[in-house]
Amino acid sequence: MKRRWLLPLAALLVLPMLLPEHPVIPVQGASQRDWNRRSFWYEPWGISGVHKGIDIFADAGAPALSPVPGLVLYRGEIGLGGKVVLILGPKWRLHYLAHLQAWNVAPLQPVGRGQVVGAVGSSGNAAGKPPHLHYAVLSLLPRPWAATDETQGWKKMFFIDPGQFLLAR
Repeated sequence: MKRRWLLPLAALLVLPMLLPEHPVIPVQGASQRDWNRRSFWYEPWGISGVHKGIDIFADAGAPALSPVPGLVLYRGEIGLGGKVVLILGPKWRLHYLAHLQAWNVAPLQPVGRGQVVGAVGSSGNAAGKPPHLHYAVLSLLPRPWAATDETQGWKKMFFIDPGQFLLAR
């Protein structure tokens, strides 16, 4: 009985690791000039201590895109992030898009790479600041080699530098 479940479980865990990502910048028309590549893990960064993503600046209402194909796990509002969308993509990675003005996806909705999932805004703790998309990438599988002795450096086992992730495409 146990062996019957072993192969499907192994396939469920391994197959997403084999899927290609080929990410797109999650703001339509944006380029690497629209974010500061040194802002990932910048400190001090308010209540969170360090900045665990990058801020991609754009006009309010600019289309926010899914950077990879995936499944919307969450769409809602949270304190710091304001209106957010969380997408599970290939390689068991979560893609977090925050400070949205609006969203147009639903939980458990599949999304394609480059599909519009919302609009850039200034919600959450970005209220009153220039509109931008906060973008973070988290690995659900720990990467112990990425941990450092920086402030909260152990969390780098899970947080991937989104700027490097996007430019490696």
